[in-house]
Amino acid sequence: MTTQEAGYSRTDFQTDQEVRWCPGCGDYTILASVQTFLATLDLERERHVFISGIGCASRFPYYMNTYGMHSIHGRAPAIASGVATANPDLTVWVITGDGDSLSIGGNHLIHAMRRNVNIKILLFNNQIYGLTKGQYSPTSEIGKLTKTSPMGSIDYPFNPISVVLGAEATFVARTIDMDRKHTTSMLQAAYEHKGSAFIEIYQNCNVFNDKAFLTLTGREDRDANRIYLEDGKPILFGVNQEYGVSMTPGGARIVEVAEVGMDAIHVHQAANPDPSMAFALSRLAHGPSGPTPIGVFRQVEREHYGSMMASQLDAALEKRGEGDLGKLLTSAGTWTVD
Repeated sequence: MTTQEAGYSRTDFQTDQEVRWCPGCGDYTILASVQTFLATLDLERERHVFISGIGCASRFPYYMNTYGMHSIHGRAPAIASGVATANPDLTVWVITGDGDSLSIGGNHLIHAMRRNVNIKILLFNNQIYGLTKGQYSPTSEIGKLTKTSPMGSIDYPFNPISVVLGAEATFVARTIDMDRKHTTSMLQAAYEHKGSAFIEIYQNCNVFNDKAFLTLTGREDRDANRIYLEDGKPILFGVNQEYGVSMTPGGARIVEVAEVGMDAIHVHQAANPDPSMAFALSRLAHGPSGPTPIGVFRQVEREHYGSMMASQLDAALEKRGEGDLGKLLTSAGTWTVD
């Protein structure tokens, strides 16, 4: 079925549920980007599944005219892993937030990444707990004043990109809620990737953490601070492309092109099997307070979990009848209870 045959538009992916986020929330823009993107695909609505945990972002499945499940706090990657491996014909999307996925759900996130389960995780990072009214989150900056840190947070925050690269995720990207064109390109790349795909989306919470990403979204600052990662191209940025990124023994650093020359500017290779370069790029900015990389950090091919599991099941079926269940059950110490 082609897009034209299906006749899909964004409205086909909208539901009759009232969208209940705060007026001005960045989630609205992300929802519109996802719905519009799905309408361009040659894929029936019934083959998309959206699974979420708990948080503002986790209302998402209610607003998608697809299959979906609003699950429990932090466990969406685990449930999505089951859905994806049980039915590989589905495209499984996980919608989560920085609190849901990096606090109670941290283990589920990293294990889904290391296993390379064929799911697409969209992490909405607003650097705050929004649904429960403004507590600091695992990505809130040090010194953040909130209801649970009235004297300033003393917790060192996670860098989500670094976390999943450390788990050797095969696809890792970052985008911004307000940049719908860039968000769409990241969604397309994640959709086409076979295996775990992770996209961090900087998402503004205009009630509890407004303008947290102003250096990347404000008209006066965004051109100077967005470091676009484009595969096969030198990493340059700035209003006049006057800055670049150079790799040194100490890691990635920002340099002035006029001082070091173009030969010193790092050429981005997303398909590099060694994740250390991508990790170095993720450390250029611990948060969106200055020049910050966006785009695809890493995109490598590795057999995904569902494919390997299917191969084992096929091998087991070929050997059907060769096993001895009774022998298996009594292979360790056993005892009889009268």
